[in-house]
Amino acid sequence: MLEYFKTILAKVSFDKKLFEKELRKAIHSVIGEELEELKRWCYAKFGHLYGNVLEEQFLLAG
Repeated sequence: MLEYFKTILAKVSFDKKLFEKELRKAIHSVIGEELEELKRWCYAKFGHLYGNVLEEQFLLAG
């Protein structure tokens, strides 16, 4: 599932709202270590664009 969500997030990264929506889906769909890997990957790839979105969504995921 993780690789699927990486692909989706990369494809929708042009639109902030769509990216945020898909990120929420991804966060709620992956478990355990996959969530940490998703977080690291997102910050590395999109941190410069959507750092505040990432921070908010990963904080809510707890």
